[in-house]
Amino acid sequence: MQTVETLNEGLKRAFRITIPAQDIDARVDKELKTVAPRIQMPGFRPGKVPANLVRKMHGPALQQEALNSAIQEGVQKVMADNRIRPAMQPSVALEDGHGPGQDAVVNVEVETLPEIPTPQIDALKLERLTVEASEDMVDERVQQLAAGQKSFDPAPADYAAQSGDLVIVDYEGKVGGEPFEGGNGEGMSVELGSGRLIPGFEDQLVGAKANEQRTLNVTFPEDYNVDYLKGQPATFDVTVNEVQKPKEAQANDDFAKSLGLESLEQLRGLLKGQVEQELNGLTRTHMKRKLLDQLASAHDFPVPPSMVEAEFQQIWQQLEHEATHEADPEAARAEMEGERDEYRAIAERRVRLGLLLSEIGQSNGIDISSQEMNGLIAQAAQQYRPADRDKFIEYIRNEPMAAAQLRAPLFEDKVVDFLFARAEISDRTVTRPELESEIEGEEGHVHGPGCGHDHSHDHDHAPAPASKAKKGKKAAVDGPTAEAAPETEAKPAKKPRAKKAAAGEAAADLTAAEAAPAEASAAEAAPAKKAPAKRAKKDA
Repeated sequence: MQTVETLNEGLKRAFRITIPAQDIDARVDKELKTVAPRIQMPGFRPGKVPANLVRKMHGPALQQEALNSAIQEGVQKVMADNRIRPAMQPSVALEDGHGPGQDAVVNVEVETLPEIPTPQIDALKLERLTVEASEDMVDERVQQLAAGQKSFDPAPADYAAQSGDLVIVDYEGKVGGEPFEGGNGEGMSVELGSGRLIPGFEDQLVGAKANEQRTLNVTFPEDYNVDYLKGQPATFDVTVNEVQKPKEAQANDDFAKSLGLESLEQLRGLLKGQVEQELNGLTRTHMKRKLLDQLASAHDFPVPPSMVEAEFQQIWQQLEHEATHEADPEAARAEMEGERDEYRAIAERRVRLGLLLSEIGQSNGIDISSQEMNGLIAQAAQQYRPADRDKFIEYIRNEPMAAAQLRAPLFEDKVVDFLFARAEISDRTVTRPELESEIEGEEGHVHGPGCGHDHSHDHDHAPAPASKAKKGKKAAVDGPTAEAAPETEAKPAKKPRAKKAAAGEAAADLTAAEAAPAEASAAEAAPAKKAPAKRAKKDA
């Protein structure tokens, strides 16, 4: 095998590999000797088929297999001989014109991982902002829990429904005067003012009484999940069967026992633990961003353009997803285009930080043990149906990139903990609003991926609450369902999630693609009240 380097420019390398025809033929002959005893052909005893007939029957397939194995070994040898650590899968192309009895000429292009200078981690200084979990915080959490457990009692027959009440209705929807598939149902519970159904549906039931009939006039949203209903005016003939008034649960021992606990005191203890965990998470987020800022400012080295491009495309895809949620998607996309260079800089920073964290981890013996990896795989497999879990586990075992993506967050956390242990840390007690303001208002930060959400989809028929119409079953017409954003995203976001996904909490393994956020659910593609992309600019 002959190898000639054709490009050595920055992190880009290219080679021309010539594999002699005799080497390929030798591989074919060797494979023939292996398979010939197993070949069966009418008129010959097993294993006695002449070699020339075996070659005639299976020669082309064996030739291709021999060529592929020779190319693979050749590429691996080039990587080893030149001590190349590829950033992405090398590009391998066989020159045209190759045939039996001819040398094979292969062009290989690859981007290498950079030589990372010794990380500067001896002078790290961080401030740890802490918040105490007060009794007032616990009281608020108890009241929130009680409010979420409210029940409803039947209202008097002449009672007019108000916002916050529950009405039980039968309905039939029509478009252009004609019923549509999935547009009718019976006994549906509608909590007025919840915003779960398409605009106008709940509002027009305010003031309704039991046994009253009403015709509601609504318009399906432009981004409704059924194409032929998008933007269409519709009517719903509704019969109100019953009106119920809310009855708030009282936060007492009986309430705690209804949740399976022994007392209100035990409930408060559990909720205080949750509050403390949340506050500790905020503290860690703030410290981690400050840490990444220090690392980014102290280290500057070239990064593979292919990795930057992969990360940029991940960011851009998420931004385009967010743009569909804006009041004016086209304006949001135009603004994105004006900030394209800024987002590419974010991608470059994220890749650099990922490589840096990986180098710090490797040089300090930080790794994910087989037991930890098995735990990660088992945990991830629980997201799949039992029948598919073994397939998922096999996929992770056989796909290094998938395994790296699964391993990356834990590896990064371990590296960050290692750096926290080395840093000089000062403590300052603040309020929760002050800590949240520090996190949201910091300039120059790149944020890590947001979490995915698991939302149940209990109904495939019409007007299930939007919060229950989310999990990937075939979309039905869903009557007046608005397909609103997940409940956890109900508050106006201060920044589009893509900017958050772009940031310095990068995955620490080799490729930016391994830090990709989880695939968005169908529900997350629905319109949500998001701040314009411009507000996120400071987050870059």
